[in-house]
Amino acid sequence: MGQEQSTVIDSPVPDPKTEDSSSSSMESLLAEATAYGNKDENLSPEAKAQKALECPCIQNLRTGPCGSQFSEAFLCFMKSNAEEKGSDCVNPFVALQKCIQINPNAFPSDVLENDEAEAQEKPVQDYKIIPPKWSLETANAKPKL
Repeated sequence: MGQEQSTVIDSPVPDPKTEDSSSSSMESLLAEATAYGNKDENLSPEAKAQKALECPCIQNLRTGPCGSQFSEAFLCFMKSNAEEKGSDCVNPFVALQKCIQINPNAFPSDVLENDEAEAQEKPVQDYKIIPPKWSLETANAKPKL
């Protein structure tokens, strides 16, 4: 009573087929490739992983100085049966990370930009704490009635 109800405004959901994949984050590209590989449910996990790797959306990630490391890490992740998917793929992902550190231009910057921005710590903001006036009164002061 007396409160306004909030309303939900429907916002259009972007269609991944119409989005420009060159400006997508690494996470969205990998999700698209995974969906590409999972189209045929009759395939074995190995075949699904291989099919996902053939997705045109990640073609530029498979080429270049870190292409083999990317392919190895991606295939490992796709085939992973661990409870936390990909947790058994530490070594290929470490190799990929080292390659990217050595070759910072291995992947387009717009692909890594969103992931790196999330990984960076937000700077700690300094706050000035101002105590209330009543806490600054001396203990000898008589209470006002």
